[in-house]
Amino acid sequence: MLNERFIRVLHVDLETEKIRIERREDLVPYLGGVGIASKLLLENLNPDLDPTAPEQPIVFAIGSGAYIFPVLSKTVAMFVSPLTGEMGESYAGGRLAMAMLMAGYDALVISGKAKKHSYLTVSTEDVNIRDARSLWGLPLNEASLKVRDRENSDGVSGKRSILCIGPAGENGVAYACVAVDTYRHFGRMGLGACMGNKNLKAIMVHGNRSIPILNQKQYFKAYQDIYKKCTATDMMAKYHDAGTPINILPLNKAGGLPTRNLQSGTFEHADNISGEAFAQKNLVRKLACSGCPVGCIHVGMYRREFDKGHEYEAISVAYDYELIFALGTFLGVKDTDEILAIIDEVEESGLDAMSAGVCLGWATEALARGYVTTKDTLVDLQFGDAAGYIQAVKHLAKRRNAFYQTLGKGCRVAAERYGGEDFAMQIAGNEMAGYHTGYGSVVGPAVGARHSHLCNGGYSLDQSMKEFDEDALVEGLFKEECERCMTNSLVMCLFARKIYDRETILMALNSIGWELNDADLTAIGKRIYQTKLQLKQALGFEQKDVKLPKRFFETPSTNGVLEEETAYRLIRKYVEKTDALMQETL
Repeated sequence: MLNERFIRVLHVDLETEKIRIERREDLVPYLGGVGIASKLLLENLNPDLDPTAPEQPIVFAIGSGAYIFPVLSKTVAMFVSPLTGEMGESYAGGRLAMAMLMAGYDALVISGKAKKHSYLTVSTEDVNIRDARSLWGLPLNEASLKVRDRENSDGVSGKRSILCIGPAGENGVAYACVAVDTYRHFGRMGLGACMGNKNLKAIMVHGNRSIPILNQKQYFKAYQDIYKKCTATDMMAKYHDAGTPINILPLNKAGGLPTRNLQSGTFEHADNISGEAFAQKNLVRKLACSGCPVGCIHVGMYRREFDKGHEYEAISVAYDYELIFALGTFLGVKDTDEILAIIDEVEESGLDAMSAGVCLGWATEALARGYVTTKDTLVDLQFGDAAGYIQAVKHLAKRRNAFYQTLGKGCRVAAERYGGEDFAMQIAGNEMAGYHTGYGSVVGPAVGARHSHLCNGGYSLDQSMKEFDEDALVEGLFKEECERCMTNSLVMCLFARKIYDRETILMALNSIGWELNDADLTAIGKRIYQTKLQLKQALGFEQKDVKLPKRFFETPSTNGVLEEETAYRLIRKYVEKTDALMQETL
């Protein structure tokens, strides 16, 4: 906590309704964010229980520089993932980091299951478990608004953030998400299902503290330097301009854009759904997370017919590259309005867009190949048919029949049940991201702590290497994984990773009272990565058991056709590094 040499942790037991606050000096060496969240999860989890057991904890934590400096705007959630069965880690922006800071908490640990459908309010002065029975079953945004209106009637003031789940979380879909302040999400790994299993529909955090800056001159200089980098240089310009969808055309040209369940790395209609096309046809506003001057949240609008007789309404929905990939190219959908319509249904249902899209991609091909029938899918799923996918999303969120109950556990489980494992595009249980760029895009998530492309940026290493070098790739993946453990203790938006080099991080943190050097940052990163590896061991993860789908080695990548043997050899080389790290004393 700013100006204090301890970490303030709020514990809430939903079952017993007991509340306690800890002041943890021993957590300071973990810096904040993912560091303290990983340690708290390790301390509080029960590895003998099922991942979906409501006794398993959920941990939210803010970074050591949250909201105090530009773009340190995210909050991390750590939990046991219902999707992979191991360590879950997810990040969201919005106003949550600001609200937790103003409420006075570095971390929130939630355990147990509420006696009835409930939502939680956390403030500077009080913590309450409130009745949410009238909210259960509502679409995500409607439920969020009702929480806001109900709490407003009680005179809530200050900096506020609302987290909410949709029907998918209530029904235990293993990749259900949690929306934060409408447009941001704890997306991957199934945090929404964890909240649903706890009878927890929503969380509202609000605070009104005033926090003094002790060394104002040094702080102001650091803040201004970072702010100018964000706004007066081109280092983050693309994120504000057309945003991440600007990646569609370059990846398509390079052959790294996963299309139709990765049957191809190029999409013949890419021009129609490019970032430029969305900007010209649908973009209506840009938003920013609290504490960020960039404004990378791109909100598009499309018309939805709600009744006969040309009765339309205008629907606003946020979009980005990953959503266009998962609910566009991966499903063969070629129209921006149709993609926004699918995104809207996914959002209201409370599903992770990437997992939902990749699972539906597998289902579409499985239907075409005869592994399943329309009796299973209830919809004649075909690549490019947006209307069919919208219906399938509804079935998926409600777990309509045995097929959708299985598909709601992820495409790995679905393929094990129905067949088609070679084209179920997941890595260690987590559905693939929108990059087929080379070995880094496959091996990176396979060895990554949470099996995400954001663990170590393997896809970026693919694009930056002039010549493929096995040892250089392994070294790059390992170094970046450790580095992101450190930067995610801030918690920094990864869009700002070029802004926050080590010199800048030290300048910022030391201006608010930390006394750190470059060696300290290295030790912090390794310490956090060690803790994550301990979590994975406790939950029974075995790297040698990871089996990669054959399609990764059939469809050419940006760097040509990949060899299965090489990928597994790279994984073994990486494990040598994690084994060595586990022997270090930090």
